[in-house]
Amino acid sequence: MRSSRRHPLLVPVLMCAFAVLVARPTDAADNVPGDGPGISAQVARLYEDAAVATRRYEAGRQEAEAQRAKAERHEALLDRERREIAVMHEDLGRIARAQYRSGGGMPLTAQIILADSPDELMRGQHAFARAGLAVNNAIDKSRRAEARLAADEVRAAAVWQALERRNVELAALKKDIEQKLEEARWQLQGQADASVAAGSCGGAVRLDQRQLNVTRAWVVPVETYELSASFGSGGELWASGHTGQDFAVPVGTPVQSVGTGRVVRVSCGGGFGIQLVIEHPGGYYSQYAHLASAAVDQGERVSPGQWIGQSGSTGNSTGPHLHFEVRVTPELGSSVDPVPWLAERGVEL
Repeated sequence: MRSSRRHPLLVPVLMCAFAVLVARPTDAADNVPGDGPGISAQVARLYEDAAVATRRYEAGRQEAEAQRAKAERHEALLDRERREIAVMHEDLGRIARAQYRSGGGMPLTAQIILADSPDELMRGQHAFARAGLAVNNAIDKSRRAEARLAADEVRAAAVWQALERRNVELAALKKDIEQKLEEARWQLQGQADASVAAGSCGGAVRLDQRQLNVTRAWVVPVETYELSASFGSGGELWASGHTGQDFAVPVGTPVQSVGTGRVVRVSCGGGFGIQLVIEHPGGYYSQYAHLASAAVDQGERVSPGQWIGQSGSTGNSTGPHLHFEVRVTPELGSSVDPVPWLAERGVEL
């Protein structure tokens, strides 16, 4: 099995879901046999709620980053102030030691008795006054610096506390997003299972397409994935070798057409669950199976990177993934290994 060159699957649900947020199913499939009324509308509202919460989360995350930078600037300032105070304390120590050695603290009477002349006494007094002024200035400067440090420490602590509160809020908001997305995904999967059980698709669940800026003729079928079962591998769920390449992705992940083509089949039921088959120029066909919904109808033209459905776990599937095949006919049994096929077209998995 080839390892993925894309992002790993096991990342936080929020990051996996960003692409899904804009992929809101519309009401086109509200009356799928076996569904509760308005199930797609409910899913759409859940996606919309999650999208709103995600925008709030992202704004809050940016604020938290700015707040963290501010807190780190405060810490850098505190470190600088502490170093400056340490230097001041060393200077005070040197001045005190110099005074002690020079007799600066000698009583005035003793200085008069020991002085050889009035000039010597005056010089001594002048030096003593200068030393005393230096000591007083140094002490005042140190005290001001210590007071400034204490105030800055209070401000820094307040900034860190505010950041911690913001992080708690963001964690709660992220959990709410994850819950909304999980509920939306499994409602979508439940709707898909009902369609498969009925053996009838209820029409395309249209997706709000992102703006396509695809400049290549061929792309991957999903943008964020982990490769799982590969072409030709053995397994209990297929009679012989595996006929495609599986991409492990969460339910609801947008699935895109790998190239220009025309939708020749949209079906529900059977081992592949909800599936699409697209005919491409050059005589090849691509299949997208185990979907939770199809976003296109049979006969539609599609472009590289256009969202054509959402991944799921319908049909003969043990977990959410996209089963992707490349065939030389629309039918099962004509598949080729899709990994080198895509590589020949400039798409490395």
